[in-house]
Amino acid sequence: MTSESPASVYRIGEDGAKVQVAFWRGRAALVSNLRLACFAVLALVAWLAFGTRSLAAAWLVLPGIAFVALVVIHDRVLGRAARALRMERFHGDGLARLEHRFAGRGDPGLRYLDAAHPYARDLDLFGVGSLFELLATTRTREGGDRLAGWLLEAAPPATIRARQQAVAELRERLDLRLALALAGGNGNGNGEVEDAKAEADPLLESWAGTERRTLPRALPWLAAGTTALTLSGVALWIWSGSGPVPLAFALALQGGLAAALHGRVGPVLRAARTPVQALARIETVLACFERERFGSPLLVALGESLASTGRLPSEELRRLRSLIDRRDERANQFFAPIAALLCWGTHVACALDRWRLRCGPRLASWVAAAAELEALCALAGFAWENPEAPFPEIRDAGPSYEATALGHPLIARERRVRNDLRLGAQPQALVMSGSNMSGKSTFLRTVGVNAVLAQAGAPVVADRLVLSPLRLAASIRIVDSLEKGESHFMAEILRLRQVVEVARESPPALFLLDEILHGTNSHDRRIGAEAVIRGLIDHGALGIVTTHDLALTEIVPSSGGRLANFHFEDHLEDGAMRFDYRLREGVVAKSNAVALMRSVGLDV
Repeated sequence: MTSESPASVYRIGEDGAKVQVAFWRGRAALVSNLRLACFAVLALVAWLAFGTRSLAAAWLVLPGIAFVALVVIHDRVLGRAARALRMERFHGDGLARLEHRFAGRGDPGLRYLDAAHPYARDLDLFGVGSLFELLATTRTREGGDRLAGWLLEAAPPATIRARQQAVAELRERLDLRLALALAGGNGNGNGEVEDAKAEADPLLESWAGTERRTLPRALPWLAAGTTALTLSGVALWIWSGSGPVPLAFALALQGGLAAALHGRVGPVLRAARTPVQALARIETVLACFERERFGSPLLVALGESLASTGRLPSEELRRLRSLIDRRDERANQFFAPIAALLCWGTHVACALDRWRLRCGPRLASWVAAAAELEALCALAGFAWENPEAPFPEIRDAGPSYEATALGHPLIARERRVRNDLRLGAQPQALVMSGSNMSGKSTFLRTVGVNAVLAQAGAPVVADRLVLSPLRLAASIRIVDSLEKGESHFMAEILRLRQVVEVARESPPALFLLDEILHGTNSHDRRIGAEAVIRGLIDHGALGIVTTHDLALTEIVPSSGGRLANFHFEDHLEDGAMRFDYRLREGVVAKSNAVALMRSVGLDV
């Protein structure tokens, strides 16, 4: 299948999964009807046995066994149907990403959007149709957190190179990514997929990492003894006719023990309240990687962190999940009385504490490893779906940003226009002029988004990209605030202050400023913008500034080669404005504002 194009592979996989979905849903309907018929037979036999006394009660055994068997089979068939549906979703989502129909289908990651971040909002990292939604094939909340963190903060060069090697190795492992997509349960009991991302409870990790013993050493023996006394009291009452006194004595003893240790048993049971689905998904992620063999240093190191002389991490998490299931059984209205007789909660707490003493300190590292592996697989999926996208070259020395045929990953291939860019010692920054809608803002985002991808360890949309470590800062999408009493201009200058603060730190900044200070008059704009730009390049920053005010382009000749004028342009064709979105040297020669106003019917 690796010789096929990604689109062909996804189409073949989606078609095959649709056939499976139809097959298993048909089987589920058949088994459901059989179960209903079996229940009717069971009810009829029960009526004949107990109502009319025309049949012996033994006749209930066969339909009863058949009904229970059909219930089990129906549950398994529904699981197969949900699994096939998730396979269909995996291939369908991949095809949607390739065809740029992914907006609204995945995780927009809005929980990670921070208005104070220096570039997240400006570069459309999060939200519907965002870069995160394009990349995030993660199934666990921890995996999504890790991927978002990589997009929000650039990694050091050595880490970037290590991720690149890992992503390159994972790129062709489509079966592995499919297994991860199926991670942790198949459905909601109706043969339908549940897509909500479950999250491991932080309280569980905090409890697991506790070094001191939380329960007395003798508690398992005490719990076993009181349970044995309770069961003996029940047996004596039923079979020897001794009355309720022995049972009452045993229950009193059990109640006293429970009351005395409630303050120590209760926290253990409360700590193990993580949704089982979250553990199941983390367990499945680890199980997938335990079966694999890798050669890249980062993946080898992650594999070594999961190595164990006893049970594998996935097996230990399965054991923990089973214990949490047992804890939750206490809430079952039918089992609760039996749980009370058996001292169930205490036994489960003791088992949980034994698990914690054996594996607790490693739980946080297992969750972190699963998150890292999921994030790497998300980048590998992007790399596989974009086979023409190269990994960028990361230089230790800089600052530099050199790109050939740079394009935006959120624009469809057939509409994507690519441009070259070179920033370094000369020029450090571009003053970019151009008419409305000519592509200036899109090019700023193209430069920024590819820098984010590069410094996360992913391939980039370019023929070639070479860059040094850079701290991104942007002022592209400025939003005023009625609540804070901030005007658009005040919001812009506050963002400019943030950009300047970023540029004063190390490594050097890559600044992207759209229509700098356009909220004020031309005189103040020229003075303020020139001061900001010169201050930024004096701190060694690289960047691009766009403007409608051609007066700002006049600062370039006096910059000693550190600034350069570039522009986008348009032309009038058959009474309509046409744009080619090509970056050109020099200052734009004309404006299209009046023509655009006339094109929408304004009388100017």
